[in-house]
Amino acid sequence: MKTFSTRLLSALGALVLAAVLAPSLHAVPGHPGPAPKEAYLVPVKDNWEITGALPENLMLIGLQGLANTDAPRVYVEYPETWHFHDFNPLKDFYATRYGIKFTRLDTPDVALTALGKFAKGYVVWDRKVRPSINVALTAAGVLRAVVVDESLIPLAEKHGLKKLADFRGQFTGQTDIQIYRWAYDKYWKDCSRDYLIWMGGAAGNVMEPGVADLGIAFGAFVTDLSANPKDKEEFAFHKELLAQMKPTAWIMGWHSYAKDTEGQWVTLTSSYGLKVIGLNTFPNGTFMSQIGFSPDFKFTNSNHVTRQSVVKPENKVYLCLVQSDSMGIGAWTQPERGQIPYNWEVGVDGAQWYPAAMEMFTKDKTPNDFFIGGQSGYMYPSAVPADRFPGLMKEMNERMVPMDQHTVTIMDHSDRGIPIGYFDLPKRVVDQYYAGAPDVIGFINGYAAAHTFDVRNGQAFISYDYYLDEHRPQADVVADLDELMRLNPVRPYYLLLHVRESNSIKRVIDIVNALPEKPEVMPLDTFLKLAGTKPTFKVRYKDERPSGQSWDVQTQ
Repeated sequence: MKTFSTRLLSALGALVLAAVLAPSLHAVPGHPGPAPKEAYLVPVKDNWEITGALPENLMLIGLQGLANTDAPRVYVEYPETWHFHDFNPLKDFYATRYGIKFTRLDTPDVALTALGKFAKGYVVWDRKVRPSINVALTAAGVLRAVVVDESLIPLAEKHGLKKLADFRGQFTGQTDIQIYRWAYDKYWKDCSRDYLIWMGGAAGNVMEPGVADLGIAFGAFVTDLSANPKDKEEFAFHKELLAQMKPTAWIMGWHSYAKDTEGQWVTLTSSYGLKVIGLNTFPNGTFMSQIGFSPDFKFTNSNHVTRQSVVKPENKVYLCLVQSDSMGIGAWTQPERGQIPYNWEVGVDGAQWYPAAMEMFTKDKTPNDFFIGGQSGYMYPSAVPADRFPGLMKEMNERMVPMDQHTVTIMDHSDRGIPIGYFDLPKRVVDQYYAGAPDVIGFINGYAAAHTFDVRNGQAFISYDYYLDEHRPQADVVADLDELMRLNPVRPYYLLLHVRESNSIKRVIDIVNALPEKPEVMPLDTFLKLAGTKPTFKVRYKDERPSGQSWDVQTQ
């Protein structure tokens, strides 16, 4: 009996060791843990053309996904021009704050020497058929393969990798729907039901596959199917995929700029109660999401009031500046940050997908930097099925606690066949937010100017009055805001302004300083508390009746 036990323990030990050393088929990205002591640094080139450096870059990002499937081993160094430019200092933060020692792998040859052991072979995409890249990424996740084009086959075989799939010539003359149907029939049964990857964004000869590492690590289906109802076959297949995902699934990436609109895409995903994490350019997801906050760190916001605070509004204009998309692609690194109260849309998913970035931003924040929370993932609440909404609100509330967030931002551009600029909510959705988040200080809504307003139990629900387009001449913006103040003569007047992320903070400061009536620039929590204490706006909702274009107005 003793001998049997010894053998059994030895066998179990070997199995455990093999499981640790072998590439795992069950990804752990999205579950933060301790930081590694060492990691590899792999640079990619500032060229994303299919006829340029994309093949090499794609191979390296895919290799990152393989190596990071069960541990954060590889960090890709993106160029300074990459969309998520505010993340560029993160590599140094990992080194100084977390103590990670990076070993640089300067060439694809060196990278494959160090990381080729995480691949079981290679798959080949066809340079002449762009969708074959997404098929290859899907195959790579299922087969645990390096992704190459024809020019990189010799390099892959030099490192002992065998061909597992070759899509050259296979899809010539086929439509996207035919290609993705083939991939579905071949690989869908083995793909994740927790994640779908939309490799959209740029089209044609350019692809920016920052999220490809997550796709491969998760064994996800990769596509760019249209969400435009006019594309009947792709639209129907798109819905077929969404219907098979788990209720808690994530849609990672971004829609194709060549096929549909953001509004069409997010409306469709929201109609299944699913959440989007964008963009296709989101970098190093497999690395960032496996490393939690450093051991002695606690996230803190620059809070000014609580739900119970008592404030006294004055007869003046209160201006609140909210910059969208700030955590990664905004103005965070600009030298003027901190000179005026500024509010940054963060969402509640940073603690899961990029904890160290949130720690870096938090440690770098000034008393004038305030972080706004919001629903988990990007979704349009008007399109979310009613039975899914309470669970999403529960998730939002739970995730706001560790992020020290007490205000909620909402954007709903559900596709209703109307021009951009209509971001209003019906009363049923406003009711859902008040019921689902009774403890927050208040809510803000919109993107462009909107018309949804409410106040209940001291909680203000305010829409943007102005959208600051980065291309609008500064003098025109000053004139617009001056006119808004004159058109709203009752004081206090609560002017909520959305700052498009491409605007510089200096430009915003110059605009505020040029206004004839000097507003008081406020942090969002105080702004909402003042508005909830003395509202001077009418309660107003979007009318959902068939006539559609009128407003359901209620006066307090």
